[in-house]
Order: sequence, then C-alpha cells, then structure tokens
Amino acid sequence: ISNVSRYYWNYVYCNIWEGECHPHQDDSSLQVPTEDAWSMFSEDYMQLLSNWYCSLGQCCETGDCRIINNITGLEKDLEQKLHGQHLAQAVVVRAIRGFLKNPSPEKALTLSFHGWSGTGKNFVSRMISDNLYRDGMKSQCVRLFISPFHFPHAKLVDVYQGQLKDWISGTVQHCPQALFIFDEAEKLHPGLIDTIKPYMDYYQDLDGISYRRAIFIFLSNIGGAAINEVTLDFWHSGQNREDVDMEDLEPRLRTEALQSQGGFSQSQHLTGNLIDFFVPFLPLEYRHVKLCARDAFRSRGLSYSEEILDEVARGMLYVPKEEKLFSAQGCKSVPQRINFFLP
Repeated sequence: ISNVSRYYWNYVYCNIWEGECHPHQDDSSLQVPTEDAWSMFSEDYMQLLSNWYCSLGQCCETGDCRIINNITGLEKDLEQKLHGQHLAQAVVVRAIRGFLKNPSPEKALTLSFHGWSGTGKNFVSRMISDNLYRDGMKSQCVRLFISPFHFPHAKLVDVYQGQLKDWISGTVQHCPQALFIFDEAEKLHPGLIDTIKPYMDYYQDLDGISYRRAIFIFLSNIGGAAINEVTLDFWHSGQNREDVDMEDLEPRLRTEALQSQGGFSQSQHLTGNLIDFFVPFLPLEYRHVKLCARDAFRSRGLSYSEEILDEVARGMLYVPKEEKLFSAQGCKSVPQRINFFLP
C-alpha cells in the first residue's frame, strides 16, 4: 500500500502539476504496480480508486480527455439558452450528433451560420465548443479565427496562407477532432478560403494526417437580407414564425452566398458542395429580446422585473418599427443595455 501510494503521488506530481521528477527512476516503489499487487484490493475499492483517478482527467471514455462530446448538454443548452432560433437548434444538434456517431466520416463536418449580427451565431459556436471540449474555447482542440483581426491585409495573403496551413495541420495532428471557427467569414480573402478547402474535402489524408474528424464552422452576415425577407413574408401571410422551414431558406442562402461580394463567391467551397449545412439565424422578435435580457440579468446574479425587461427590449430597433417585430440588433446588444440598470 505504501508503494502504491508513493507511485501515484509521484505520477500525479509529474503529470498533473508537472513538478521536477524522474518518472523512470529505478526505485521499485515508483514502478507501475503489477497485476499481483492489486489482488489484495476488493473490486469496490478498485472501482472507487479508478473513479478518483479518472476525475483528475487522466482517463475518459473518448480516449482523449480534452474531448467530452456532451451532445445531451448541447441539446439542453440550445433549448434553454438560444431564443427564437428553432431552425439553428434543430440543424446543429442533428448535424453534430450524426457526425460524431459516424465511426468513419468521409470528410470533415462543415457548417455555415448565416444571419444578422446579434442573432446567436457566435453564441451557438461557444455552446458547441463548451459541450464538445472540456476547456471550451480555451481548449487546445479549438481555434478561433476573426477575419479582420487575423488576416487584415490582402497584400499579405501569401503569408497568411502558410500560417493558416500550419495552424490547421498542427492542431489536427495533436487533436484529430479539432474545431475551427471562422468569424466574419465573408471577409476572408478567396485565397484563404481555397487554402482551407483541402482540409474539408473528401481526402483520406493529407501528408499522412487525416482531417475527416475535424469540424469547420463559418460565421457570416451573408444571407441576412434573404432570411429577413422570408421571415417577414411569413408574418404578412399570417403564418407562425416557427413554420419557417429549412426548405424555405437554404436554397436562397446558397444562392446569395454565391452572388455576394467576398471570398465565398469566388471560392470552390460552395461549387464543390463542401458545406454540409447552411444554418439560418432568424431575426429576433420583441419577446425573444426580453428572454435574452432575462438571461443576462440571471448570469450576473441581478434582480429584475418585467418592467426592466420591457425597458431593455424597447431600447432595440425593430422592423417594422410600429410592430416591434424583428430586432435589428438582437441579443448581442443586450448586455450593453443592462449596464444602465446596474446599481
């Protein structure tokens, strides 16, 4: 028992706290216990010890402790925290669940999120990372690229291409189920989008590395006008907002993306059908903005009333204005509005 305790203390010290140690010491007390050494312990005690050891993050069902793949948690978060986006909620869960259940996908999963700023595209991306990876957006398996920040100068596209290749290949080499998020994707240079193309394509591997378990998410304002038009048409015709279906939007999103200014329209991503799902984010109604405000208050531990929620919601812009129907700002602006009510 003393030897076992010393061994595991040394192991924890070396591998978790990364202290100065010599993991291959000849001291017999620091060697891995043999099968005979464990025979003195009951199965219940061994299970308890195993559970404790795994709670430290040294073992897990996925084989990679950075990856948790909590689809149930993702579904719950989308249902409870994402307001007014029934299409995004359904498509994202279905796409990711199907992809993760496939033991040998033919290609990386590629999702393209479209809609007005503030409707939840970044919010859903964070939910995905939080439920697929133990450390969420801080995980070694997750890379976020913001086009104007990471690739600001068109004349340096050659340099960016090399950096992007290194970032993608390096991340997948150390974490096969990597997640890559490209914010403001419509501002990506065409050369950069075509640089990403091989990693999303139907190749078994590139330079000995398989990218088939990677996930790519593009966030774009492209298609926002088409989404708004369809939603407004449904309202004018007396139909429920929840009646808007993917068949009403996906063809228009694909067409608008091809006809838009920017990298999408000039790349081979769309013509090659490498984007698996175009995910529309609908404009938010007054009631949805109130729910966003409520969640923001709760997350800060602040008290609120219906009057305060109405005051926040009234601070947004709506189209048509007299109906307060669709928010032109969405939940993204709610935290700034709530600052007015802080004590």
